[in-house]
Amino acid sequence: MDPLDNVVGGSPLCAANDLERELLRRISAGDRDAFRDLYVRYHRRLARFLARLTRSREDAEEIINDTLWIVWQRAGDFRNASRVSTWIMGIAYRRALKLIRRAVTHARAMTLEISDAEQSVSDAVEATASRQLLERGLATLPLEQRLVLEFTYYLDHSCEEIAEIMECPVNTVKSRMFQARRKLRMVLGEDAACGAGGRRER
Repeated sequence: MDPLDNVVGGSPLCAANDLERELLRRISAGDRDAFRDLYVRYHRRLARFLARLTRSREDAEEIINDTLWIVWQRAGDFRNASRVSTWIMGIAYRRALKLIRRAVTHARAMTLEISDAEQSVSDAVEATASRQLLERGLATLPLEQRLVLEFTYYLDHSCEEIAEIMECPVNTVKSRMFQARRKLRMVLGEDAACGAGGRRER
């Protein structure tokens, strides 16, 4: 696990951001070693986020490569107005949206891989079933609302950082968060009720 994922504020995060800013400075001067270091730092984080969004390893790798190529080309444009991670995730977010909008249907990006939905789930895999229920609930949300939850709970971004990544006002982020939570509770409640009803019938 990337050690940065669980850091919320404090000197470790600041130190990591300072290091990444220095890497960007070196990259802007054409330093390939610095670019390799940044690539290693971000590949796993980007892959986790994009795999959840696209559910396709090929699409995720395409976006990662596009994102980091843009970083290589535009490192000198970074003006320290935000965290480096916010800047890079913003690039990845916009590249992902372009891929999704190219698709004939959003199903390619939004459908989650749930194995054999009609197969009965035994008590031994109850935890897996609960996780799949949550994933299925997320998949029903509009893209913008789902992404707000992804950025918040899986990538630990603040509302202000999400607003910068998604290029919208902070209040829009908060509104999407509220709507997403409300819809998710409704969907999960309905699915749980159906599941309970199905068990009673047996």
